[in-house]
Amino acid sequence: MKTKILRTTALGLSVVFLASGLIYAQAGRGTAFLSGNVTDEEGNPLEGAQVTLSFVQGGGGVKQEALTDKKGEWSFLGLGTGQWNLAVVMKGFEPSAQAVTISQLSRNAKVWIKLKKIIGGADGAVLQDEDSLVFLDEGNQYYKDGDYDEAIARYELFLEKNPKAYQVQVNIADAYKEKGDYEKAKELYDKIIDLSANDATLGREVSGKAYAGIGDIFLKQNKLAEAQEYFRRSIERSPKDEVLAYNVGEIYFSNQNLPEAQKYFELAMQIRPEWPDPYLKMGYVFLNTGDNEGAIEMFEKFLTLETEGERATMVHNVLSALKK
Repeated sequence: MKTKILRTTALGLSVVFLASGLIYAQAGRGTAFLSGNVTDEEGNPLEGAQVTLSFVQGGGGVKQEALTDKKGEWSFLGLGTGQWNLAVVMKGFEPSAQAVTISQLSRNAKVWIKLKKIIGGADGAVLQDEDSLVFLDEGNQYYKDGDYDEAIARYELFLEKNPKAYQVQVNIADAYKEKGDYEKAKELYDKIIDLSANDATLGREVSGKAYAGIGDIFLKQNKLAEAQEYFRRSIERSPKDEVLAYNVGEIYFSNQNLPEAQKYFELAMQIRPEWPDPYLKMGYVFLNTGDNEGAIEMFEKFLTLETEGERATMVHNVLSALKK
């Protein structure tokens, strides 16, 4: 399974996983429009926040950026159908990142984002060198290309410039895991879990991803009981994180443990019912278990949430074959 995240923040959520998919022609480009508003927790508009919208399906690559105006508003044009990552960064505030689904056939709802002020002032900021974000972007690209040594080198350059950004060590640990250095990866995951104990804002989410990484290592080593325990801990740490639940399901799915995969895909659905991806994967789970009726139900639900694009076309074709 290829999973990774784009640079999502000035760093809080720099570790969001991204499921692999199809290669899209003209992916991310289209006619859709998306707008939104950024405020502080009291509802006051924030001018000058950096908003980044990145296409994450298939090969990804398309990215648009904007700064909020005096009303805290931003907008993007020319968007294609599919899954995007929306990240907002503002000095003095905790970064924000979330997944959004874009449609070209219907109006996209306005996105309202509230940023939390960093307690303790600028000295407590995670991102200390904005120019170094290029290292994070390069590291993510190398990771995506399977060049894990170069990815690690770029992540470490970023960490040198931003030593408080311990979250990026999840990216480094992931890279060691993917290159097969499980001992080093687990050492880093354990370190991340310890560091996260002092992070009241993002600690639970970051430690959840670290526990999931250790679970994946145990699964790769055929230590199923240990893997299940660490996956349980990961969800316990971040029970509202649908992406984490989904990716635990992906790990089990890629290892052909379909009952466990189903459990976590269903959890992702419960957390975020409007997200199409778990329904798509559940369709594949049912196909692999010979439950065609279950697969049809999941694929049809997926199409109510993602009505157009390459994935929708593919699912229509699968449904046609199943219904013959």
